[in-house]
Amino acid sequence: MSETDDLLFHVNGDLVPVDEATVSVRDRGFKYGDAAFETLRAYGGDVFGWAAHADRLANTCDLLKIDHGLGREDLHERIRETLEANELDDAYVRLSISRGVQPEKLDPQPAVDPTVVIIVKPLPRGGVGGEAVWDGPATLETVKTRRVPDNAVPAAAKTHNYLNGILARLELRGSDADEALLLDSEGYAAEGATSNVFAVDGDGLVTPALSGPVLPGVTRATVIDIAAKEGIPVRETRVLPKVLREAEEVFCTNSTWEVRPVDSVDGATVGGGPVTQLLVQSYRERVEKRFY
Repeated sequence: MSETDDLLFHVNGDLVPVDEATVSVRDRGFKYGDAAFETLRAYGGDVFGWAAHADRLANTCDLLKIDHGLGREDLHERIRETLEANELDDAYVRLSISRGVQPEKLDPQPAVDPTVVIIVKPLPRGGVGGEAVWDGPATLETVKTRRVPDNAVPAAAKTHNYLNGILARLELRGSDADEALLLDSEGYAAEGATSNVFAVDGDGLVTPALSGPVLPGVTRATVIDIAAKEGIPVRETRVLPKVLREAEEVFCTNSTWEVRPVDSVDGATVGGGPVTQLLVQSYRERVEKRFY
């Protein structure tokens, strides 16, 4: 039995057992990846950074022109209901909104009857009193798969179409790496397959700018805010891969990993140093103050 077999998922307003949580094969999210989603982490029975996640979800839906008509408090309440029904305080949460079932053609129809799905599964408690969800520092490897240009698929849109990241992760098979580093079309570092990337040098933090094909990560923004409060300068700019390989420290961020140190980039040891550890601790303190 898997860890999700006994769970309840939220599908179109109803809590249903996982083996009954289905959507139509005619749903545009299934057929075309025509859907928006957010991955969130719950602590103490509620999700961290809901306002930022809700803003990004709304932006994705605007870019896809999915006028689902659902209020953000309605969506937030559905998440809380799902956590409560499963008696989960600390959990992984994924909220998806598709355009729903429409006529069998590529052109989307203006009228939307959305499919809304919330999936949860247990994750260890975060915060100062908790533990990391990762087994150890990440190992990054630059892959041949390039990040899709922003003028092809908007980087700010977090959609069901994750083929780019899947192809990148497939390249890691047979290696010791567990996160792929994608470059943009000009050879600059963009992001990991499921994470944003930061380097530490003598001048502070440096991270690929959102002017490139980079997803505006919620944890990324939180780390930048923490760094500002700690007096650590942050440069958002174009970053060559060698900057990461030669950095004093490197770390990745996403909602489930929080702040994850990187052990090596393309075989070059970078290690997790004092700046990374400070940010790990400060992030967890925010979680602790908010939820525990």
